[in-house]
Amino acid sequence: MRIVCIGGGPAGLYLGLLMKRRHPEHSISVVERNKPYDTFGWGVVFSDAMMSAMRLADPESAAEIEDAFNHWDDIELVFKGTRQRTTGHGFIGIGRKHLLNILQRRCEALGVELVFEREVESDLDFPDADLIVACDGVNSRIRSRYAEQFKPDMVIRPNRFIWLGTKKAFDAFTFDFQKTEHGWFQAHIYKFDAETSTFIVETTEDAYNAHGLGELDQQGSIEFCEKIFAETLDGAKLLTNARHLRGSAWLNFSRLICGRWSVFNGKSHVVLMGDAAHTAHFAIGSGTKLALDDAIELANQFDRHGHGRDKIETVLEAYEEVRRVDVARIQNAARNAMEWFEVVGRRYADTLEPPQFFYSMLTRSQRISHENLRLRDRTWLEGFERWFAARSGIAVKDGERVPPPMLTPHRVRGLSLANRIMVSPMAMYSAEDGLINDFHVAHLGARAMGGAGLVFAEMTCVSPDARITPGCLGLWNDAQQAQWRRLVDLVHSLGHAKVGIQLGHAGRKGATRVPWEGIDQPLASGDWPLMSASALPYLPHSQLPRAMDRSDMDRVRDDFVAATHRAAAAGVEWLELHCAHGYLLSSFLSPLTNRRRDEYGGSHENRARFPLEVFQAMRAVWPSDRPMSVRLSCHDWTEGGNVPADAAIFAAMFKEAGADVIDCSSGQVWKEERPIYGRLFQTPFADLIRNEVGIETIAVGAISEADHANSILAAGRADLCAIARPHLADSAWTLHEAARIGITKVEWPKQYLSAKGQYEANLARAAAAAAQ
Repeated sequence: MRIVCIGGGPAGLYLGLLMKRRHPEHSISVVERNKPYDTFGWGVVFSDAMMSAMRLADPESAAEIEDAFNHWDDIELVFKGTRQRTTGHGFIGIGRKHLLNILQRRCEALGVELVFEREVESDLDFPDADLIVACDGVNSRIRSRYAEQFKPDMVIRPNRFIWLGTKKAFDAFTFDFQKTEHGWFQAHIYKFDAETSTFIVETTEDAYNAHGLGELDQQGSIEFCEKIFAETLDGAKLLTNARHLRGSAWLNFSRLICGRWSVFNGKSHVVLMGDAAHTAHFAIGSGTKLALDDAIELANQFDRHGHGRDKIETVLEAYEEVRRVDVARIQNAARNAMEWFEVVGRRYADTLEPPQFFYSMLTRSQRISHENLRLRDRTWLEGFERWFAARSGIAVKDGERVPPPMLTPHRVRGLSLANRIMVSPMAMYSAEDGLINDFHVAHLGARAMGGAGLVFAEMTCVSPDARITPGCLGLWNDAQQAQWRRLVDLVHSLGHAKVGIQLGHAGRKGATRVPWEGIDQPLASGDWPLMSASALPYLPHSQLPRAMDRSDMDRVRDDFVAATHRAAAAGVEWLELHCAHGYLLSSFLSPLTNRRRDEYGGSHENRARFPLEVFQAMRAVWPSDRPMSVRLSCHDWTEGGNVPADAAIFAAMFKEAGADVIDCSSGQVWKEERPIYGRLFQTPFADLIRNEVGIETIAVGAISEADHANSILAAGRADLCAIARPHLADSAWTLHEAARIGITKVEWPKQYLSAKGQYEANLARAAAAAAQ
């Protein structure tokens, strides 16, 4: 084949040498705009895993690269007058110019043609090529030419950064955070040769503008950064090798995703690689890794399918299918890390203490979890756990295993929870006339013995017409209150668990069948009139609700207050108001379901007016020493609906009204929603509200392991974790997860103690076998 790589960066050079090495008959050219052996940039960072992949792909260049690498294990944080360090992270750095020079020499040795100082305007400049590899960077001309086919999605991110270097060798990957009168600046610093380090300075657009950095030339920006980071630089100067850029050289990161990576131009197949196809923020240092992995996978696919012209289309399809998955994973982690740095000042740096800030920074991409940190640096993590436990009131003796964050106690108002795990409210649809029955007693009793600190029953309705289905629980009469009293007494007799109730009203989502007979489907008979913020049915064939008038609001408010009185009298210890998932109060908050033109529609204040009225009336009669939370849908996942910023506004209003905690869920407001699911996918909402609004939060959604919960709590992303479906599959989830991570000092029901030692021993044997 005739192969032309447009762009002489890591992607083009590495693909060229791999293809020539594996099939010398190919005619391969790498075309570069710069001069021979000339490039810009400072150092690049790899992981140890990337180096292993390169050894397999081309041992010769890998050996030379490895000889030039600087390896380090430590990460150091400079923050609020402290220096903290952890080890075991396995980074390697090399100068970008040195890396490219090694790859250039390897290409020449194998017979790859290197063409320098040539500007390529179009792929059509190479009509004899069978395959054109567009690796010409984030501003790729080739990608722009076929934008309709490649469907690039480019987003310019808000933070500003400047890429500098210094002739000071740092022995750890160092992060330095410094606050100015206009905001926070952070430096990302790492060594890449014996005497030189990359020094990237980043800040927000607001701080950039307030300091007038756009008006400075590069030298002025350098002097500004030297002043801010003077202590860390310790007399060393900052340097730039980007004199080709005009102005101050501060940039915005461009996040790129393409809908497709290859096209046929009528003569040649054209494929994107590296930054021309996708970008990953420097916060996790994976741009070069992605480029090299692209080259490795494309070469591997040619090996798998054949190196002939007739195989190119098949190869490119397979290449994109495989790479798209890994790129999405890396981009997701990079996005998490990037967004962490974009909000670090207002969300974390101003609010978190140094140990927790360091933990949050280490786990910012969500690729590093709590137990992964233990594998990397047990001493550091156990020191952090000891600090976290002490803040929770636990004094751990020397030599004792420190409880992980999820097993530390937590106090809200006058209520003390034994740990930070909650059994989330989960609808069972198994009541008759709203009454708790034997099923609920067995179901909730089992979970009360399972180790969680707080057990919620399902959403409990405040009137017969507030039910979702005929099978929903209620609390509107004396018989129901008596059954709640029975449940509370039972749970208290079984161990340390406390009891929570979530009060709600179905609104326009009411009068439906139980899910196993047709989820959200209206009742065939026996239904009841519905009401909502506006007269909009949930499904096209659902019952049309009436828009509530003031008399309806008075009656519903009074129903919530009456149920609150009953819950308090039954001994319930935690009260939650359900303002999420498209139910009645949620229908007022979302602009999708609230089309009113009166004082209850339009602005945030108006949409929240009635839910706040209900909450305040409940808070007034709920005992002052017992906590109240509010469940919000923090994202409607539908264009025109609420987004997390709206949820933060509502959370601040409920905080002002006396709420203690916000339970951060999302969705189920509009049937055509398109949620983006994934591990911990709703935790960012809890993180935002906790650390920007300044109110405690509950994280929910796709939290299925102790590792998940501990990571969330340790990083300060939430104060409690509500576990739903895992508790359906395993009523003793908390006890079993504690055993799985080696925590044996956990209280089991005395009736089950004979099983505890055996269960823990079986886990230990399984872990030992897996390690062999």
